[in-house]
Amino acid sequence: MEKKKHIHIISHTHWDREWYLPYEKHHVLLVKLVDQLLETLDRDEHFRSFHLDGQTIILDDYLQVRPEMREKLQKYIKDGRIQIGPWYILQDEFLTSSEANIRNLQYGMKDALQWGGISKVGYFPDSFGNMGQAPQILKQAGIEAAVFGRGVKPTGFNNMVSDVDMYESPYSEMFWRSPDGSAVLGVLFANWYCNGIEIPADKEEAAVYWEQKIAALEKYASTNHHLMMNGCDHQPIQTNLSKAIQTAEQLYPDIQFVHSNFNDYLAELMTTLPKDLKYIDGELRSQQTDGWGTLVNTASARIYLKQMNQRGQVLLEKVAEPLATFAYMTGEEYPHHLFTYAWKTLMQNHPHDSICGCSVDEVHREMETRFEKSKHVAEMIVDEKLTQISDKIDTTGFAPFGAEAVPFTVFNTTGWERTGVVSVTVDVKSEYFSEGVNKEALKSFPLNDREIVDQDGNVIPFTMEDLGIAFDYDLPNDRFRQPYMARRVQLSFEAHAVPALGYKTYAFVKKETTLPETESLIVNDREAENEWLHVKIEENGSLTVTDKTMNRTFTDLLIYEDSGDIGNEYMYKQPDGEENLTTKNSKAKVHILKDTPFEAAFEIIHEWELPRGANELLAQEQKEVIPFMNRIAQRVEETVPFKIKTVLTIEKNSKGITVSTTFNNQAKDHRLRALFPTDVETSVHYADSIFEIAKRNNVPADEWTNPSNCQHQQAFVSVCNQSEGLTIANLGLNEYEVLQDGRNTIALTLLRAVGELGDWGYFPTPEAQCLGEHTVTFRIYPHTGDCIETNAYQDAYQFQIPWVAKQTGIHEGTLPTVHSFIEWNAEHLSLSSVKVAEGSGDIMVRWFNTANQEDQLTIHSCGREQCYRSNVIEENVEMLPLNENGNWQAPVQPYEIITVGLERKEYHQ
Repeated sequence: MEKKKHIHIISHTHWDREWYLPYEKHHVLLVKLVDQLLETLDRDEHFRSFHLDGQTIILDDYLQVRPEMREKLQKYIKDGRIQIGPWYILQDEFLTSSEANIRNLQYGMKDALQWGGISKVGYFPDSFGNMGQAPQILKQAGIEAAVFGRGVKPTGFNNMVSDVDMYESPYSEMFWRSPDGSAVLGVLFANWYCNGIEIPADKEEAAVYWEQKIAALEKYASTNHHLMMNGCDHQPIQTNLSKAIQTAEQLYPDIQFVHSNFNDYLAELMTTLPKDLKYIDGELRSQQTDGWGTLVNTASARIYLKQMNQRGQVLLEKVAEPLATFAYMTGEEYPHHLFTYAWKTLMQNHPHDSICGCSVDEVHREMETRFEKSKHVAEMIVDEKLTQISDKIDTTGFAPFGAEAVPFTVFNTTGWERTGVVSVTVDVKSEYFSEGVNKEALKSFPLNDREIVDQDGNVIPFTMEDLGIAFDYDLPNDRFRQPYMARRVQLSFEAHAVPALGYKTYAFVKKETTLPETESLIVNDREAENEWLHVKIEENGSLTVTDKTMNRTFTDLLIYEDSGDIGNEYMYKQPDGEENLTTKNSKAKVHILKDTPFEAAFEIIHEWELPRGANELLAQEQKEVIPFMNRIAQRVEETVPFKIKTVLTIEKNSKGITVSTTFNNQAKDHRLRALFPTDVETSVHYADSIFEIAKRNNVPADEWTNPSNCQHQQAFVSVCNQSEGLTIANLGLNEYEVLQDGRNTIALTLLRAVGELGDWGYFPTPEAQCLGEHTVTFRIYPHTGDCIETNAYQDAYQFQIPWVAKQTGIHEGTLPTVHSFIEWNAEHLSLSSVKVAEGSGDIMVRWFNTANQEDQLTIHSCGREQCYRSNVIEENVEMLPLNENGNWQAPVQPYEIITVGLERKEYHQ
């Protein structure tokens, strides 16, 4: 090993776009910073390099104000003096979806290459924990190393790093390995990403500075190549750095000081690594720390933002992109430009201080606008593509039902065949203003003589809500807007066996048959059942659920729990000595909401009282910046009403129970959870994470002292063993805890209300108290065996994705009434995305293997000419062979993320 020390000084600024200041105030500071950077690069040829925080959005933000500086920026990026990428933004990995993480990398790398250079390092300086599949994602993108600040060493507020030996690795360098076995070099900011901040140019000051810094570097470094990060949060450029480096060289002639960048530093580091570097596996969540600095409770700060994000992500990646791909397969244009705009607008809400809900109120108000903007673009794409596809479906089979027949198509954009209750809004009669509107005729249009039929003429049980007459309009591509009035109804029915990545067409027609009487799912005023489940609502509103397939009963499900919270947006802290409040001993009102052949619903009402908030001591402790762990405030005795309305829904052919809970929160400083005792004997549980179903311990490590052990989730959490289990799916509820109560209870956080940002000062956030009306939705799914082998996860993933439908007319077409655009099968793969690559025009389909065993992916060729294995940045890696049946096959390794490119000349526009 080379004995001479090399200290690599990387100048940077960690740039939170918004945090303790609103975006535009940070924006002004950013413009000043980049101006100063360019001036320094112009003036000082020895200022060799600056790392622009790994996110290309900084360039867009700067050029909004300084467009005239584009050429100069481009020059310094091409010269390597400004290092950019590989991300578009520095995201929170656990609170953004799998595909959002991929899009972030795709757009960031594309932007960086267009600018003329890329910093090829997985840059995670301040992520609040790191996803386990990051090494696999990075390797597929051609990136061999990652640097990160959290996950394997205690790191707290205000960039405070505990001076303890690192638990997972003795060195700041290690190999980080994904569940599939992919590994990259991992470099921990053992002394944080500001360990080289403000290097003195004065010789005496520098001597003291370097004596401390070199000792700190040597404590954890495995080689003689040491990393000094010259910058910090919103840190201005050190304009005299060249002089400071000269001073250091004079003081330490035996040390080589290099004004470096990550590409050069990592290249040299990799040639000197020792053979005893440790491997760390999977998620980096600081689980071997005391648990007080994980910042995990950002998963429940401002839950309304998480719900908006979940809806926005799903609409783009699970609805709009697949529909646009289906339309593309029929010859329509794929709107790459609109997707880029919608994705980038959405991802502007994905930085850790934004989506985590740990900023000042102004930041999160602006986020709501961005969510709406992205959603509106996605909705326009969805509507256009639904129309384009529906117009190509041959619906002439419904012509015998008469001119008043109203065909409509139900789309399933999930990866598996789907059965479920669908609500569709259709216009049974329309009259355009240009042709004259007879409102009375529309109002009196008969509706009771109608029924729903499928493509084979089978009559489908349904319910109808008359929406009366409605104003609407068309926006044709070739003429002025066309307003009209319509008689509108909402139809609800069970769509059965709609093919994966496809659709099924129905029609609302004149009645020809009379359906026989069908049995209700209702047993009595508190019980319902279908083929698989029996549900009883107890006096206190909790559920007793029996899985009839294994004769296993779960009790005390859906008890609500409330506790005080004197923490902040980052971390939950219950007042000392407080006992939780629950609805266990309450009495709930119950009544039947729906009783149809295909669906039963109950409303459960709890009239509850909660403490109004914390006492005045909390405000004093906050203003005095008392660390949240040391606070002694309590909740007041005065209470406010807290009414909970719970709607419980059971469908005829569903193995799950859907719950929608509504409440008007007028209490402060508290946390509301729903409890699901599993009584399943196991020491581990499973949570949906980024491209994996992560296996986690129920009991934390010995170092853990925090009474709370909350965790992140995406679609679901599951407690199970080989014979039984309970899975709780959610829509935008990213925090859960498996309680150490002897029952392995799943606690799902529904609301957390706090009044300050936290971290390094006093920043009041009254809007984080989340006062007002809230509705949260989740799903209870009992099952035999573990969640993977029994496919419980399929239900949880489908639960995330809304049904979409489109009314059409009677017309000829090239598409059949029932169709799947892409047919595939594999035992343990989960579909992640279907989209079109912008560069090649090929269709890209991505899955991930949920199991620890090899799987076989089969894709039905359906006349396509080429199929190849790709990667996360949509490159052609290798062609796939056809099997004896003329279909493509690809072996998929345990936990592998696999992307396949489908090529056909007809797709290319």
